[in-house]
This record gives sequence, structure tokens and C-alpha cells, in this order.
Amino acid sequence: MRREGVAVLIAALFVPAVPSRPAAAQDYPSRPIRMVTASAPGSGSDVIGRLLSARLTENLGQQVVVDNRAGASGLIGAEVTARAAPDGHTFWLATLTQLISTTLANRLHLAKEFAPVGLVATTPFVIVTSNTLPVKSTAEFIAYAKARPGQLLFGSSGTGTSPHICMELFMAMAGVRMVHVPYKGIGPAIPDLITGQIHAACPAAPSMTVFAGKVRVLGVTSLRPTPLAPGIPPVADTLPGYEMPGWYGVLAPAGTPKAIVARINQEFRRTVDAPDVKEKLLAAGAEPSMSSPEEFGAFLRRESERLGKLLRNAGVVPAS
Repeated sequence: MRREGVAVLIAALFVPAVPSRPAAAQDYPSRPIRMVTASAPGSGSDVIGRLLSARLTENLGQQVVVDNRAGASGLIGAEVTARAAPDGHTFWLATLTQLISTTLANRLHLAKEFAPVGLVATTPFVIVTSNTLPVKSTAEFIAYAKARPGQLLFGSSGTGTSPHICMELFMAMAGVRMVHVPYKGIGPAIPDLITGQIHAACPAAPSMTVFAGKVRVLGVTSLRPTPLAPGIPPVADTLPGYEMPGWYGVLAPAGTPKAIVARINQEFRRTVDAPDVKEKLLAAGAEPSMSSPEEFGAFLRRESERLGKLLRNAGVVPAS
């Protein structure tokens, strides 16, 4: 080798390497994005997911495709997300139902095994009673139930579902005892509520528009009044601190780079802040409520602990 070539080679060995950005953070997104929903087409999270994915596709310049992975009370969707590459091209639109189901299964914990991206929207429940009961307010219902321990029946869409846990929390905080009657969905419970075969239930607020006047809506389960249940006071006005928030939140696989998480959060915030998207969300029964990844992570930890304790006290899951 000539002397000049040796000199060039030696010099090259001592040139300091220039650090490059992590591959996952370069040119994101680089291909279509999958938005997993752990529910069937036509469900609440599917409707919300498709509404958001259309605008996200425009904003990101890559197709955002809703991937319905229904079954096993949401565990299939959780598994699909957990196993995906942590590169920002798969995220999950999760709900309160999946927080409950993963707690019941004691696996794929939302607060521990995923990267929180942000809370997107909330959708409250309402406590309703049969018109056959002589009560017109939450306070009157509590007094009526206390005078009849174990005599009143409440319906739900199944053991461990959101409507069930909603009523378990109500009973625990109000100091009343009622009997749980599980149905195969909240829909079949409402006709029995109308006729007085059961006495109370806790469906999602938007679903009650169909039954206006046929049941008595006592209170909404959010801490503050909501446009999704206009004119309905919060249950918390009577039971301070009572809250059962239904919600839609975005999770990514564990290990997703913080820069990618921040970008996804930014794009969701940009999407839900658009006036036309806000209007469509409200029409679909969801109130925009965007949070940061840190806020959503804290929310999941707090709700996981609270609901886990509630499920144990109700005997839905065994005490540890």
C-alpha cells in the first residue's frame, strides 16, 4: 500500500463517529399505521376510532387503519398491541372495559405493560331507575334502598362490566345493598327496567336518549355536568367523590420511544381540537378530553388501583 493510502486509512480510524437519531424517530411515520380496537365493528370504540383515523390520515400523510380485534373481553386486542413492534406504527384505542377485563384476568395491565399516549375522550354513565319506584332524585333513591336492604335489583351487561362496577361503587359509597342481575348486554336490561322487573341500572349516557321518559335518570357519573347528559346533575352532588368515567385512551407497545409517543399525542390533540371533529365526537357520545402521556399514565395507575380494590371488595376477583 502506498504511503498516502496508509495515512488516509489511519486518519479515518480516528475520525469521531457522528451519532445518529434512533431509527424509530426518523421519518415517522414511514408506513401505514394500525389503530387496534378491542371491539367489533359498530361498537363505540370502533365508531370513535374510525372518526379519528380519518383525520389522523390527513394530518400524518399515512393511512391510519382501524384493526378490530374483538373477543376475550378485550384481551385479544391487548395481546395484539403488546406484541407489536414498538415503533409507533401500532397503537391501541383502549377503554374502561379493557381496564376492568385486564384487571380481572390479572395480565396485560394497562398501567404497567403499555406506553401511555393520552386520554382522548370521556363518555359518562348514568344511574337510572324504574319509573315504578317512588323516587325522583339520587338522595331519594338512596333512602329508598336503605329502607329495603337486599330487596332491590339492578341490572348490568354482565359480571365485571362497566355497568356492573358502576353500581358496585354506588352501593359501596351510599351504604346500600342491592342484588345484581347480569344480562348479556345492557340493552336487554332496559325493557325489564321499564316494566319494573329490575329497579336500577347504569348504562352509558348517550344510549338513554332512546328511552327518554321511559326510565328516570337520576345522575351522571362524571364529577361535573356534561353536554352528553344535558340537565342531569352529577351523582357526586349527592355522593361526594363518586365518579365512574367511561373513556377512550391511546396506548402504544411498551418500549415505544418517547419522541414517537410525543408525536402521536400531538397528532391526536391536533385532531380532537378541530371544531368539526369535536362536534362529531359529541354526536357519537364522546366528550373530547385530551391529556398528556404523563397525565394518562397517572390516571391509569390511579384507576387501576381504585377499580382493583372495588372488584376485590365486591367479590368479583379474589382478595390477594
